[in-house]
Amino acid sequence: MTTGVAETADRTESSGRLSGGLLRLATCGSVDDGKSTLVGRLLYDTKSVLADQAAAIEEVSRRRGQDGPDLALLTDGLRAEREQGITIDVAYRYFATPRRRFILADTPGHVQYTRNMVTGASTADLAVILVDARKGVVAQTMRHCAIAALLRVPHVVLAVNKMDAVDYRESVFTAIVAEFAERAGELGVADVTAIPMSALAGDNVVEPSDRMDWYGGDTLLSHLENVPLGDDPTGKALRLPVQYVIRQPSSDRQTVERWLAGQLASGVLKVGDPVVVQPAGATSTVVGLSVLGRETDTVWAPQSVAVRLADDLDISRGDTLTADLAPPAQRRITATVCHLDDRPLRPRQRVLLKHTTRTIPAVVEHIDYRVDVTDARHLPCDDGLSANDIGGVRIRTAEPLVVDDYAENRRTGSFLLIDPQDGSTLTAGMADARAGD
Repeated sequence: MTTGVAETADRTESSGRLSGGLLRLATCGSVDDGKSTLVGRLLYDTKSVLADQAAAIEEVSRRRGQDGPDLALLTDGLRAEREQGITIDVAYRYFATPRRRFILADTPGHVQYTRNMVTGASTADLAVILVDARKGVVAQTMRHCAIAALLRVPHVVLAVNKMDAVDYRESVFTAIVAEFAERAGELGVADVTAIPMSALAGDNVVEPSDRMDWYGGDTLLSHLENVPLGDDPTGKALRLPVQYVIRQPSSDRQTVERWLAGQLASGVLKVGDPVVVQPAGATSTVVGLSVLGRETDTVWAPQSVAVRLADDLDISRGDTLTADLAPPAQRRITATVCHLDDRPLRPRQRVLLKHTTRTIPAVVEHIDYRVDVTDARHLPCDDGLSANDIGGVRIRTAEPLVVDDYAENRRTGSFLLIDPQDGSTLTAGMADARAGD
């Protein structure tokens, strides 16, 4: 059991809310803005590259006739991408400094791969949006900014890259920042940190630049190490989706105990707490908690836990333990979605909806609009959503679900739409309103 100061420290570390902890970030931008080079520079200068990786990159660069190692190859890992000189998939990289651990998703820049940016940014705490200093803010810049806004990414870094190509002029940087800030504000993005840099030369990525003495802010790495990680899941309402039910003999071997196993999506749970089993609405009391096979008095998100209740209720995978009946389970969901499949999503289409640990039949009742992601305008959508489209939909499910507003809880406010015929993922959804039966 954990109590007092130790419990506080464990909870803070578990949820990653110290100045250290784990930061999930996504890099995005237009083609040739230098995302892969930036990530390569970040990995190389933090000494996160293994010797065999460095040797392989040097060999590929040599075959291409380059004088030095091409740092972009640290993220352009697929052979097809190397041959084309572009990034077409989300490349995940893991690295650490003495202050913090990082999971980085390098997302593609092509317009037709916008859906991949949704994948990379869906769990991100911070988005790095690159801009080529020679080109300034372009349509794809604002498309990525709009997606970051829709996904409620808490922090945005505007990385004005290739400053070496404009002679490190402050006026260029200032103009780009002013334009981006105005347009980002229209999309509802308030927390923006702008950093001038050159990923190729290493200016302001890990080490400060002596060629931009007019800039007095942090380097990119320093900002990533110190940005506060808000949205502590332990401060939210209790949500425990049941993954499976464990039956095991009691300590006296006279009875069989039922434990409900799952990962806490949000909240804190203690022995003695009353809980509601949604969607049935049955109530009970927590009489046992276990983490990694050891019983304890208190658990918190995002721990994987097992819970024993005082009453023998009919509970199965897909049910959710909450502290009360708010929000009520319902069958209609209004949501913003990003369509991922090459086949269009159409009104009255039958799908499977996966929400936390539950997958149930559903139907797309109506597609209300398509979003112009360059300025967030709502456009008519009569023929369905195509690949990479973002729009508003209304969905009816076969069974009631406990769905939070995505703005309040990213974990329980998100869902996937799946093709019932072949099991492929069609659409990623973010609930933004709820309507009861």
